[in-house]
Amino acid sequence: MRVAKILFSPWDKTYYFDPRDLELTVGDKVIVKTEMGDELGEIAGFREIDPETLMKETGSGEIKPITRKAGDGEIKKVFCPKSKTEAMDACRELIKRFNLPMKLVDVRFSLEGGRITFAFIADSRVDFRELVKELTRRFNASIRLQQIGIRDEAKMTGDYGHCGMKLCCGSFLKNLESITSEMADLQGISSRGSERISGVCGRLMCCLSFEARGYKELAAKLPKPGERIKAGGKTGTVVSQCILKGCVRVKVSGEKGEDSSIIEVDIK
Repeated sequence: MRVAKILFSPWDKTYYFDPRDLELTVGDKVIVKTEMGDELGEIAGFREIDPETLMKETGSGEIKPITRKAGDGEIKKVFCPKSKTEAMDACRELIKRFNLPMKLVDVRFSLEGGRITFAFIADSRVDFRELVKELTRRFNASIRLQQIGIRDEAKMTGDYGHCGMKLCCGSFLKNLESITSEMADLQGISSRGSERISGVCGRLMCCLSFEARGYKELAAKLPKPGERIKAGGKTGTVVSQCILKGCVRVKVSGEKGEDSSIIEVDIK
């Protein structure tokens, strides 16, 4: 089954919808039906998915259809720069008044204008009940405050990584997956220190995640540490893998009176 991946906000995850027989491309703005009514979203990509996987990822196996492409008026209404600036300024003013430990990042208007979502980051839970009351009174709308992660902020604001390229999260990655220190171990860079394997957001770099599969496939072709192999006419023990170079480091015993040595062995 072919599904469309819809993104409602740059700091949100993507959701699956049925594109039906509509002629759609990545970047198109579309109208979809959600539990909270009609909403405007953006096509972030397409995917071929089987019913079993769809069931696992959605919990029901059922997805709603895309109604139609969004009109120019609807797009301008949802992404109105003036309305966004006014809402952001008003919310920041109230955050300062109530002395709340939070940083406002973005605001999102619903298609019908009856709901406004403010995205923020904070180090801990924030009691924003008074803030919500005041925002509701000021905008006469249903107010939602959504706490997002620091990685989501980097994805939205954009920047450049250690590699000199635009951040992966801000260019082609639509969903931010979990990144673990084991991924750095697999790629042999955990010893570099946390600063060198962390992105501008201060978290482990996204590339550790999407490159992990390639490293696993290459590592599977090499002898594992601890294995005994022939090296330089002798039998030695693999001490580490050089995955990208396609070789392993092998410890071999020296001749009588000589210390053991470590040599690199190419694996063809």
